[in-house]
Amino acid sequence: MKTSEGLNIGEVAARTGLAVSAIRHYEAEGLIAPWRNTGGQRRFLRSDIRRLSFVMAAQQFGFTLPQIKVELDRLPRHRAPSRADWTRIAQTFRVALDARIAQMEKLRDTLDGCIGCGCLSLEACALYNPADRAGTRGPGPRYLMGDRPFNTT
Repeated sequence: MKTSEGLNIGEVAARTGLAVSAIRHYEAEGLIAPWRNTGGQRRFLRSDIRRLSFVMAAQQFGFTLPQIKVELDRLPRHRAPSRADWTRIAQTFRVALDARIAQMEKLRDTLDGCIGCGCLSLEACALYNPADRAGTRGPGPRYLMGDRPFNTT
């Protein structure tokens, strides 16, 4: 295979460890953009291996495909991303990861005070939500997420 011909989907699958169906899915999501040769076969750039590897890593950190796509759309399609390109993405993701870590630490610390309490003090419990009052603020465990309980007096 000549480099100018690109990689076929099987070669990309073997190199990334992804199933061919996953590669097609990522293509459908716009994360990679292979071209078709005269025989109609998908052809990929070597830089698509790095893009797909980035997708897999970002998903492991909890980023969604739409979030990943926003960042990949900022990368050049005509050349392999540079160190500066990846550094910019890393900085953007670091901010999101730091916020998520802070939220998880707060959740952990809140649960530390809750575990074993037996809910003897329901009014002070971060999980207690009488009449689903916290539901007006959005989905999820609002008090554990940092919302303050409504004034109950």
